[in-house]
Amino acid sequence: MKIKESKNFKIKLCVSGAAETGHCGENSFEMAEELGREIARQDAILVTGATTGFPLQSARGCKDAGGISVGFSPASSEYEHKNVYRLPDDYLDMMIYTGFGYPGRDLFLTRASDGVIIGCGRIGTIHEFTVAYEDRKPIGILEGDWIMDETIKLIMERSNRKNEKVIFDSSPKRLVERLILMIRRDKEETVRAYKNLNIFDGSDQEVIL
Repeated sequence: MKIKESKNFKIKLCVSGAAETGHCGENSFEMAEELGREIARQDAILVTGATTGFPLQSARGCKDAGGISVGFSPASSEYEHKNVYRLPDDYLDMMIYTGFGYPGRDLFLTRASDGVIIGCGRIGTIHEFTVAYEDRKPIGILEGDWIMDETIKLIMERSNRKNEKVIFDSSPKRLVERLILMIRRDKEETVRAYKNLNIFDGSDQEVIL
């Protein structure tokens, strides 16, 4: 069975980070916005948890550069998103209401993305990282004036599971470039792995992934 990747699909990059960024350093908003702009410049789609802080600023940067931004809300409706969770809908082209709260939202958020970028964050960001890490997603860690990158290194060192698809960089531009390259290689390797496992029957039928 022949595998053909659709050229119509854009790469989807999740940006994960703290909803409150007072502990992140003075330039955290600027770096988040630059991440969003770079994602738009490289013709990818930005995916966030539709929250405040670091993800919101990345969405702002994405829209400033003319990109597409999608939010995954923990709420089950627009009313709940705004009035119960008190979350914004600024800089988003599409909102998906998961209805599963923050932990459940994280699962949908990371699995809907081709790769995950981790910025300054706290426990919610760690949760999104560990879900993506367990799923062996390509992950980019943005290094900055915060401790999240060092925390991630410690988690990886003490983990009994390995994921070689994790990269670190202090430049938003380089990080997005490197992550997109890794995602494209990952898609190719995944196809080869399927063939090696003899899942397909060897026919000439094309499958659009």
